[in-house]
Amino acid sequence: MKMSYSPCLTLCIVLLVTGFAHGFQAQQKAAKPASTAAKGEIGNAVFYSDKLVGRPLTSGEKYDRNALTAAHRTLPLGTTVRVTNLKNNKSVVVRINDRGPHGVKSDIIDLSGRAAEELDIIKAGRAKVKLEVVEAANRK
Repeated sequence: MKMSYSPCLTLCIVLLVTGFAHGFQAQQKAAKPASTAAKGEIGNAVFYSDKLVGRPLTSGEKYDRNALTAAHRTLPLGTTVRVTNLKNNKSVVVRINDRGPHGVKSDIIDLSGRAAEELDIIKAGRAKVKLEVVEAANRK
């Protein structure tokens, strides 16, 4: 028994199948590790404005400028990271408790005020840094 489909139905089937294939490819890309920080991610560090003190972060904590914390786009919350200022070789270990930075893609970490002070980047406003995971947390 030979089945025949109208051209419209055939087009709908083709679009449906290719749409599912595209969604599957997108899921596969998303499943890849999102960060290279474990190997040494390099980019710019910026820091939170003091105007944000007390505001809630992604983790549910409130921003504390005196804590050694930071925001990263993809690392699991709770991960500890060594951040090294490549200009002066100063480093600090921070805990990821927020998502960000939300600016340009070359900004890879948003530091608390204290962490920025320890790296000596307050005056410049940003610095080229290297990130290395010290202790990975479970993905959240």
